[in-house]
Parts: sequence; structure tokens; C-alpha cells
Amino acid sequence: MRQALPHDSGIKHVQGTAHYIDDIREPDGTLHVAIGQSPIARGRLLSLDLTAVRACPGVVAVLTVADIPGRNDVSPTFGDDPLFADRDISFHGQALFAVVAIERDIARRAARLAKVETEAEAPSITVEHALERAETVLPDYAFGRGDADAAIANAPHRLEGQFRVGGQEHFYLEGQIALAIPGEDGDIFVYSSTQHPTEVQHVVARVLDIPDAYVTCETRRMGGGFGGKESQATQWAVTAALAARVTGRPCKLRLDRDDDFVLTGKRHDFRSDWKVGFDNDGVVTGYHVEHLARCGNSADLSGGVVDRAMFHSDNAYFLPAVHVGSKRLKTNTVSNTAFRGFGGPQGMLAIEHVMDEIAWATGRDPLDVRYANFYGADRNLTPFGMEVEEIDTLHGLVQTLERSSDYRARRQEIAEFNASSPIMKRGLALTPVKFGISFTLVHLNQAGALVHVYQDGSVHLNHGGTEMGQGLYIKVAQVVAEEFGIAMERVRITATTTAKVPNTSPTAASSGSDLNGMAARIAAGAIKRRMTAHAAEAFGVPEAQIEFRDDRVFIGNESLPFAELVKKCVLARVQLSEAGFYKTPKITWDRATATGRPFLYFAYGAACSEVVVDTLTGENQLRRVDILHDVGRSINPAIDIGQIEGGFVQGMGWLTTEELVFDTQGRLLTHAPSTYKIPVASDVPEDFRVALYPNANRESTIYRSKAVGEPPLMLANSVFCALADAIHAVDPTQPVPLDAPATPEAILRACEALRGRPMGQRGGG
Repeated sequence: MRQALPHDSGIKHVQGTAHYIDDIREPDGTLHVAIGQSPIARGRLLSLDLTAVRACPGVVAVLTVADIPGRNDVSPTFGDDPLFADRDISFHGQALFAVVAIERDIARRAARLAKVETEAEAPSITVEHALERAETVLPDYAFGRGDADAAIANAPHRLEGQFRVGGQEHFYLEGQIALAIPGEDGDIFVYSSTQHPTEVQHVVARVLDIPDAYVTCETRRMGGGFGGKESQATQWAVTAALAARVTGRPCKLRLDRDDDFVLTGKRHDFRSDWKVGFDNDGVVTGYHVEHLARCGNSADLSGGVVDRAMFHSDNAYFLPAVHVGSKRLKTNTVSNTAFRGFGGPQGMLAIEHVMDEIAWATGRDPLDVRYANFYGADRNLTPFGMEVEEIDTLHGLVQTLERSSDYRARRQEIAEFNASSPIMKRGLALTPVKFGISFTLVHLNQAGALVHVYQDGSVHLNHGGTEMGQGLYIKVAQVVAEEFGIAMERVRITATTTAKVPNTSPTAASSGSDLNGMAARIAAGAIKRRMTAHAAEAFGVPEAQIEFRDDRVFIGNESLPFAELVKKCVLARVQLSEAGFYKTPKITWDRATATGRPFLYFAYGAACSEVVVDTLTGENQLRRVDILHDVGRSINPAIDIGQIEGGFVQGMGWLTTEELVFDTQGRLLTHAPSTYKIPVASDVPEDFRVALYPNANRESTIYRSKAVGEPPLMLANSVFCALADAIHAVDPTQPVPLDAPATPEAILRACEALRGRPMGQRGGG
């Protein structure tokens, strides 16, 4: 245990031999599916003439609402996501029909032959449009304590403003894809690139009007998910399944990358309206924030996403009087969905921006303002009433990083550089992360695992978690190997399937290892106890004198190979199969009263980032990053460090280069790699230092480890704050008018604003 083992598919990834759905050998007669899309963003569908589509050579079937035997609903919860639009159109590109053809290219070309007559209305695109029309996908929600407005009004100092945070495209390497194979008696088998096989199973059954037990969904691996395949892989699996049902033949749907951009949701973009009161030392006395989230055309997962943004609106800071409100605004854009951090990054970045504003107003070092507002022993209740128990971890981790990154000396050095450099400005920021671990929808905090021990000593492992490149499979396999004291080579990792482990939760909320690792440990533990009991009886020794390690079983003064004891158990009719089940303890949350404990624990981290900015062009470079992150007692340090590095870079992309642009008609203009810029290798700093904070989870998680999937993304807040710090050097008497993403254009606008001249009028040089 705690070995830095490589990813179980790492070599196959590099060699190109790892099988994804598009690598599965297609059964004879497989058909291909393409989507017919809406040409408008808002309005009504008046007529849909598909005559030319059906007549196209190679087209086998054309699917519309009329072909759906069950409910025209692929939503996760609220029933507001039709498989195909019937009358009302709510975003540009919305699926109107599907073409099933003998070749993918034929299906895609045929879809363009449809004659679509619509009655268009002016679409709602922005937060402001939605506010004007008072359109929401879900009711407003708020919580807090005390009278925040009164505390702000009575504070020695007050600030207020608006802060905008952009959305983000998931840009998984493997796009949305599904392969559906019809079986006998109405059964259907679906290969889906999904983080939630159970939801795919359930929604396929709903749309086809068959029992869940008739549907099997299998996922071996995804080429990335990041939340984009938690709820939004479902529609494409359902479409493929419906095509298979109608044609009686295997059907595959693989979205083109441009269509994937247009048809699938993004990270929610926010406008956060804030007010804060504070004293001369920068200590907050009152905070009021309203998060206005652009949710898109339907609810999807916006309830949980925006709630988590609210839960993380404090980040690591105690707010004595606080109001956290939210609006889930409806726009005629594709429905936004889960994305790594699930709303937490948006709420967290807003309060970090406020901390910088306070620092600029008081003239104090931003890190000192952060320290002054950290949770403490007598200041340890969140705005939603949960106690922050690991105060020492928060303080110790940040203080350790401050020293190891040489923050104070570098701060002085940068100040001296900026004083003598009129154009190039450097910036430095050290920001913390406190991220709650658990699904805030309590019933999702459960997992199952299935473990078989075969008579030769090999072990079959299956669980409800999905592998999207994050290393979940290898971690859970390590747990099983540890329990039996056997080599990893004995444990066979198998594809996630609803046929083996039912009613699973999505692999999300950073809980994959916590939940599935514990379920697998429970299953393996039950088998091990039965084997121990048999060995104790057979050898006449107490169970306490039996130990499993090094591929052997030590029984008193004797030992035998693990496989030999397994064989003896088989001969003695000892059960060597077990379904383990785990549910997270302690968590409760009553949303109506905003009371309870929505998280089992918090994961902590901090990052110190240094940047340099050309204030005449907005070009910038991340020079150095120091990260210290709390993963408890790591199950696999190599996997965890990889997650930290990857999460940080993805967060950096969200905050610096990735910008989603819609035109006034609701069309996504940044719909391909040519117009949407994710980080590349040259964006990763040459000086990139990542360390794990020595710590043990105080809660009884799997081997006292902590979740690592999502929290590292928010370490990239330090990059945004460092950029703001560099821009602030242009005129230290003013706040920095910078929103996220801090693209070169946005940085240049901010620099020019501080110089007091509009863009395009930069004088002589």
C-alpha cells in the first residue's frame, strides 16, 4: 500500500493499444447515427420535412419524436431535456432528429438535407438577458448567518463590485460516443463513454419503455470526462439505443468534435455581485454575495453545481456575518453541466478576488490579508453552519508553503523589479484551497463492489466507479491487493458494468476512491475473514495468529501460498465471492433549512504562482509554481501527484486562455481547437514544484487518504491572482478591473484602464 505504482493502462495509453469505444470491433451490420440540429436558438418548430433525408442512398432510418416508445426525456432529474425537440426550441444546435445510415459520413451528409421551418424569437444569451426576462431553470436559493448588510454598513471600510467568471469546455480527448447492441427479448447492451453507467441504464429504459433490468451499460475507460460525461453522455447513448431498437441492428453514435462543442454543456459562467465590510487590518466583518449563474436552457445538474458554488463561497475564510445568494438563470444556450470542481471554483475565485480587493484597499500584502481571515479555533463555522475541524492543517500547510516557496523574499525581489521596469511587470500570489468532499445530494454517497477469488488465487474486481484516466482502477485494485496481502498482478481489473454492480452513483465529486475503495475493501475483508476462519479451524490456531502478506498466509508457525489456502477453501466449500457496499457516514444536509453536515471532511491545498506580464500587449508567462497539497495518507503518490499537476493546468486554462464566445443569435463561435485554446505543453511552467503535505485524514476513509480529483483545479486561482498582482503594479493606487478568463486581451484592457486611456490609444513608447 501507498506505492507509487503506474496507471494500470499507462503503457497502453502511450502505445495506443488501450481500447476505447471507437476501438471495439463493430458487429456485422453496425449502423451509424448522426444528429439533425436546430438552426435557431429560440422559437418554435413549425415543420420538419425529412423526405430528402430518407431518400438519401445508404440511409436506413430517420428517428423523430414519433419513434420514441417511452418518454421523450433524457434529463437526470427534472424532465426538461427532450431527446428530440418536438415544438419548442431552446438552443442553437438542439437535436431535432437522428439519421441512421450504413456509414457515418452518409448519415452526417443526409442530416443536412432536412427542410426545417421555424419561427424564431430573440434568444436570451447573457446573464443580463435572463435577468431582464426573469427566466430561471430553478428557484433562487440563499443561506447565511447574521445581518450581513448591517455588518457591512457599520464596518470601518466597505467595498463592492461585480466579478465575472467564464465557462469552460471539457475538451476530453475522446468525444461523446456510444455503441448499442440489441439482444433477445427486448434487451439492449450499451457501451457508453459515461461517468454514470447507472443513469445511462435508467434513462435508456425510460425512453424505450422497458425495465431497467433489460438494459446493460458497460464502460471500460473514457478518454477524459471532467464532469462532461456525468449527465450529458446519456443523450447519445439513448439515441444509439433507440436506433438499435428501431432497426434491430447495432448502432453507433460518435459526435464530431465541432458538434460535440455545440451539443454538450460547459462549466457554468457566473456573475458574482459582492459587497464586503472590513477593518483596518483587512479582517472581514460582513460579506454579501449573489451568484448569478448562467445555466443554459435546462436545469441539468445546475441545482448541485450552484449549491456547491455557494458552499465554497467562503473558501478558507471565516465570515462573521454573511449572506450567500444565488440565481440559476435560464438562457438559450446549451445546458451547462458538471465540470471538475462542480461550482466550487466559481464561488472560491470570487472570494479570492475580494481578498485581493481588500489588500489593494488597505495596502497590505495579499497573503497577510488571507491569513487574517483564515478559519481559527474560535472562528470555525462555515456560512452553512458546518464546523471546520482541521484548522491546524489549513494554517500549517499554508505556512509551510510560504517558507518552502520563499514567498517573502520573492515578494521583495518582485517589488524591486517592478519599480524599475515600466513595461514588464511581475506578479506573485499564494492562495489556499479548502474543498468539501462528499456529494451534497446525500443519497449519492454510496458505492458497491464485487470481488471474486478464483481457485488459482487470482482475484476478479468490479466496482461502480468509472475510469476516465484519473487512476481510480489502479487505486481500488491496490486496496484489494493490500487486503489479501497479494501482488497486484493477481488482481484483475474489469470494466464497470451495471450487470455486476447495480444502482451506482456517478464517478464525480472527487469521491471515486473514497466510495469504491471502501466498498472493495469491505468485500475483500468479508472473504478474507471466511478464509481466516477456515484456516484457523483447519490448522488449529487462533484467528489472531493468521496473517496475509507477501502472497502467502502465515498460520501460527507455518505458512503456505495464498493460492494454496484458496484451493483448500474451495474444497471446504467456503464462499469466495462477496458484494461489498459502503455508504458515507456522518453526512446530513437539509436544504430547506440550510442545516447539517454536507461534507465528511475538507481537503486542503495551496499554490504559489509567479507570472510576468507585458503590459503593452497582455502577453504573459507563468514562470514558477509551488504546490503543497493535502491528500491524507496517499494510496498512490504517483497517481495523486499526476492528478494535482493535471488539475492545476486545467484550472490555469480555465482562468487564462479558455474563452467561450456566443454570438447574438446564440451560436457558439468557439467551437473547435482553432478558436478555443486549451493549455499546451509550453504553457506549463518550467519550474513546477509539487509536494504532498504529510497528513492523515481524521475521518475513517480508505486507509486515511483524502480525495484528490477536484481540489487541485482550484490551486490555479493563484495564477489569476498573480496576474492581477502584476497588473496592479501598473498603478498601485487603483483596484484591478480584471475578470476571468484573464486572456491577453483582458489583461491589456485592464492595464489600459489603470493607465486611464481607452484601448487603441496607447501613445508613443
